[in-house]
Amino acid sequence: MVENLDIERVNFLIVGGNSHMRSIVRTILRALGGRNVCEAENGAKAIDMMHTFSADIVICEREMQPLDGLEFVRTLRTSSDSPNQMVPIIMLTGYAEKHDISEARDAGINEFLGTPVSATDLYRRIVSVILHPRQFIRTETYFGPDRHRHSDGGYEGADKRKQLGGKKR
Repeated sequence: MVENLDIERVNFLIVGGNSHMRSIVRTILRALGGRNVCEAENGAKAIDMMHTFSADIVICEREMQPLDGLEFVRTLRTSSDSPNQMVPIIMLTGYAEKHDISEARDAGINEFLGTPVSATDLYRRIVSVILHPRQFIRTETYFGPDRHRHSDGGYEGADKRKQLGGKKR
């Protein structure tokens, strides 16, 4: 494992339509030391639950109904009555093509994890959101964690592409 992090007091919310997958994730979290684990079968129920359960980390599936994982993340990040717009979200999905990852990132997730899930990979994502949190940003079209993992220490303006001469990095 990457770090030795005690997650005993971390409140986890697992959100997903597949009860078998929720059970696997719950079992992994408990094996890693997690004790405070709640579940919701879809995004709508998760948002309701978060008004009474203070989740520190949300682990959600992409595919669920009536509110899928992407809609859930967007609602949680942008709704005026969101119970926690800045909660770290780890998206768990079998859809792990580049466009799927980009779509999830653009919805506002913190970390992405393809299935099948392993304890090591889940632990690494948990360590990442706890020990290496990304700054949240707000633009006209996006609110969520900074979608770039690198630090651009020389950036001093609103339009990075123009400052960098219009070139992609």
